[in-house]
Amino acid sequence: MKTTKHCVGVDVSKDSIVCCLGSSQQEITVFSRPKTFTNDLKGFGQLLDWCLQQGDKEVSFVLEATGVYYERLAFWLDDRNQQLSVVLPNKIKHYSKSLNIKTKTDNVDAQILSRFGLERKLDYWKMPTKFMREIKSLTREYQEAKVKIVAAKNQLHAKEHSYNCLVSVSRRLKRQISLLENQLLEIEAELRTTVMSDTLFYDKITKVITIPGVSFITAIIVLAETNGFALVKNAKQLVSYCGLDIQHNQSGGHEGKSKISKKGNSFIRKALYMPALAASRYNKDLKVFYERIIDRKPAKKIGITAVARKLLILIYILWKNDQEYIFEEQINNAVMEVGRY
Repeated sequence: MKTTKHCVGVDVSKDSIVCCLGSSQQEITVFSRPKTFTNDLKGFGQLLDWCLQQGDKEVSFVLEATGVYYERLAFWLDDRNQQLSVVLPNKIKHYSKSLNIKTKTDNVDAQILSRFGLERKLDYWKMPTKFMREIKSLTREYQEAKVKIVAAKNQLHAKEHSYNCLVSVSRRLKRQISLLENQLLEIEAELRTTVMSDTLFYDKITKVITIPGVSFITAIIVLAETNGFALVKNAKQLVSYCGLDIQHNQSGGHEGKSKISKKGNSFIRKALYMPALAASRYNKDLKVFYERIIDRKPAKKIGITAVARKLLILIYILWKNDQEYIFEEQINNAVMEVGRY
């Protein structure tokens, strides 16, 4: 019986990787005994040797995007021209439920990943360039610094309005805020210098930020988190990846509340919130769009979310077409790309 497909499911944790090799033979699927390796260079080499020992066959790898622990193995495999796919944890969770598997261990998870890779046609992972990795690292540090500044300012406000606040406490919080704000400026300066080092990339960014309400930082965060839209095939896929897709709750006569899924990249959603607020006031085209939304659904948060979703699609369209914002033309294209909110 001819073997048609081989897939290694890899369950990655901080210190170890558990692997299971699955083989699809026409209508029969068989799995090897799970094998555990260390999550380091030595373990990676042993993993590849183990795969070769299973026979002279071409295999693909399926990894779950568990925090940052999968990244070293993913980069190592890609450097050696191995085919691999990285899937989101929620996809594997729902797939496991569909198989009615109630047990959760590393060995079981590795076999589920292997089965998932055998049954589904997955997109192969595309390794970000060094340039894109640097940008992503800097944008995440920038967002983390912003969060810390807000938290420190809230603490200072609470202390100063409490009874008999110690001067020393207030002074230390002010120094902390000043330090974080200086670090924020350093990160932004380094980010701009890095982006300007790539002339073509910088030229496209300057076109994207012609959208009223979208700043340099916002555009860079969206591009860094999507690897320059490398694996994005259409606007609907992008909206889903960012968790801004609509979940309807309707069955028969029941009409439940619709909401966004929030099952996606939270960094992009956070980055788009303030630009959406600004665009709903100062972008004349999106202001009309925002007012039309809240006329139908009198909740400002729904309108802001709709504008954030539209801004995301506009950034994607301008980047893809390498053009500046031309007001109504791109608004209409965005509606055609993803449908009305």
